Amino acid sequence: MLAAKRCLGVQLEQFNLNRCSAPHIGLLQRHFLTLIEKWRGDVTTSISRGSNKGRSTTFTTRQARWLVGAAFVLSDLLACASFAQAQTSLPAVTVESSTQTRRPARASANTSGARPVAARRNTTPPPAPPTATERAIAAAAVRYEQVLGYRAMPSATTLRSGQPPLNSSQTVNVVPEQVLRDQLPRNLDDALSNISGITQTNTLAGTQDAVMRRGFGDNRDGSVMRNGLPLVQGRSLNPAVESVEVLKGPASLLYGIIDPGGIVNTISKRPDLYQHGSVTLLGSTFGNGKNGIDGIVDVTGPIGKDGLAYRFIAYGTNEDYWRNFGTRKETLIAPSLSWYGDDTTVHLNYEYRDFNYPFDRGTSFIAGTSTPLQIPRERRLDESFNNMWGKSHLIQASVDHRINENWKLYAAYSYNTEMFDANQLRITSFNTTTGAVARQNDGTKGSLSNASAGVAYLRGDVWLGGFRNEVVFGGDAQYRSIYREYLIRGGAVTGFNMYNPVYDRVQPGTIVGLPDSAQTDLLGTRGLFFQDTFYLTNQLLLVGGVRWMEYEQFAGRGLNPFVTNTNLAGDKALPLGGVIYKITDEVSWYLSYTESLKPTSSIAPFSTGFTIGSSLAPEEGVQWETGIKFDINKRLSGNLAFYDIDKKNVLVLIPIGGGMSEARTAGKVRSRGIEIDVTGRLTDNVSMIGSYAYTDARVTDDPTLIGKSLQNVALNTASLFMVYDFGTMLPGRLRLGGGARYVGDRAGDGTNSFFLPSYVVADAFASYEVKQMGLPVIYQFNVKNMFDNTYYPSAVNNLNVAIGDARRFSLEATVKF
Repeated sequence: MLAAKRCLGVQLEQFNLNRCSAPHIGLLQRHFLTLIEKWRGDVTTSISRGSNKGRSTTFTTRQARWLVGAAFVLSDLLACASFAQAQTSLPAVTVESSTQTRRPARASANTSGARPVAARRNTTPPPAPPTATERAIAAAAVRYEQVLGYRAMPSATTLRSGQPPLNSSQTVNVVPEQVLRDQLPRNLDDALSNISGITQTNTLAGTQDAVMRRGFGDNRDGSVMRNGLPLVQGRSLNPAVESVEVLKGPASLLYGIIDPGGIVNTISKRPDLYQHGSVTLLGSTFGNGKNGIDGIVDVTGPIGKDGLAYRFIAYGTNEDYWRNFGTRKETLIAPSLSWYGDDTTVHLNYEYRDFNYPFDRGTSFIAGTSTPLQIPRERRLDESFNNMWGKSHLIQASVDHRINENWKLYAAYSYNTEMFDANQLRITSFNTTTGAVARQNDGTKGSLSNASAGVAYLRGDVWLGGFRNEVVFGGDAQYRSIYREYLIRGGAVTGFNMYNPVYDRVQPGTIVGLPDSAQTDLLGTRGLFFQDTFYLTNQLLLVGGVRWMEYEQFAGRGLNPFVTNTNLAGDKALPLGGVIYKITDEVSWYLSYTESLKPTSSIAPFSTGFTIGSSLAPEEGVQWETGIKFDINKRLSGNLAFYDIDKKNVLVLIPIGGGMSEARTAGKVRSRGIEIDVTGRLTDNVSMIGSYAYTDARVTDDPTLIGKSLQNVALNTASLFMVYDFGTMLPGRLRLGGGARYVGDRAGDGTNSFFLPSYVVADAFASYEVKQMGLPVIYQFNVKNMFDNTYYPSAVNNLNVAIGDARRFSLEATVKF
């Protein structure tokens, strides 16, 4: 019977209907009539093709499915009518999707034997076509169980093509929306712990997203995107984000200037064409009186009847920091509009953030050892005024237009700006015997970053010589500016003891360091790209592409005078190639060659007065990758990847005598490894997301660092998170889940003078969905860092080592309507 219901393409029992009202009964009636009409049509087709025995058998089976499906819908219809008379609500579930599927018209039979049947059929008026709202509800119902089962398919914006992963020669890993709902990650690197080959790097004292991908990355490398367009804001994961995707390896063909590790694409929640919403309240505690409260309002629905829809998301949090002082506050307002036409979809979204974060450099390690300071982990060595506060604005618009059956046009524009100030009292030295700590009273005032970017491309099919070509070609442009107006350099502060700390004897610094101020980094790029997936056979695909781009970069610092340290321009053509062999419809093998480019630049001056110019070659990355991808029964998907990345033209300082050094692009680094990622549903009740990575990243050519491991890159990482869904066994829906992530030893600095120890962190959750007062309510309990382990996720140097969050309990209640 389940197969018959899926013949309709809609799992009717999953509809989010709060009441069995007359319009809903009418909807079931129309679906029932549609099934009967399809059965009659198949009877006609079967008569006209009765001479073909094999086809007759197939159509007889199909007729049986339509009849069983119709009977099942009829039973639902009668049950719905009965429930309506009793004024009893149907159980509601959460669905979030606006996908619309066009159904091709059925060709009419033209044989004489079919005419009487057609005549009788025409005496009854045909059922009215489903409205846009009904189509949206149907699509959401089909998708609901996939979401609960951790179904992970990448957005079309990540690969710029909309192709399924098995038809791509590059790796894309996804953290699905339900994983984010279950795990409640605190920031982007927390969410990305589910993905292989990713570790945290310098987060600027816990205020910015910063992850290493296959051994490469930093907190200002332009690798974090929203819907395929670059961000400059420090924190990108918030309740307006539906899922997170990672395109692994060099991504310059599609994204221009980027490190060879890849990009992270955060996907926005979109408006839906059916009315629904939710209100969530969350309380949390780290213990010891460190508590917090969060609230989220998320409402979406149609505006009129012509495909226009809205969404409004509001979020606020006020939480005590888990260490001995500090408070985390944030407000988000995110309205959006969408229009879903027959051939055109338009999205417009805006986000406003107001934030105040603790600026916490963590702890320190004893020089030359892997031993942290022997003080309680909750004890901060700065002051309570160490905060970052600011605002950000993000506005994006996109148009997706189907020109005809073969061609689609996509165009999008994004503008993101963030302003912040920060007090940054930092440690400069310590004495473990006496406990004396020297600190410097620094800060940043008037920081302003902007990113303006646009992209437009065509994607479609071209037939040449009888062979199919899936083509993507287009262009993009980006202008990014990072500016720090005043850098506070308040001088040394003494008289603080780590073993017996006394706070609040120091005020925030006010002295402007003129040589360090007016920090400026400007980057402009323009490019054209082309990619062709050539179907040599249905199983063997060849991929080829090229990007041409030009760029300019300008960087320096200093107030009266300003010192230019980078001033360059250039252009480059970058190729891509690949082979895909589809072993079955659910398994494919691939081999790819990709390149990346990133100009060499520096805001800080060189001691010799050297300026980076166009004569200095940009950093270039080359990757070879091969592996297996799978998507089993559209339930369990993943990949096994082997890769080798070489990055050359890394800037190094080579001693030339007399205390002088010469800057050359002579350095080389290499990263090679193995990655495994799996996500989806193992059984009807068990879902999982898991990963493993072996990442060997080290310097291969440098005067002093050759053979050294790259900073903050672990040789081994692994994660596993599993969920058991009890379904309808209980009066409500109970789901239990938990898992752990492992990160191996990592070099704490470039010289490998100390290492951060490996760690394991375990999390768990339980959720229970039940109806109360006619509305579905979800209660969810989460434990982060279940065993309260002390761990160190990243380091800038031995004086600044980040400490992972302590154990955190949270309980939330979500009311849906």
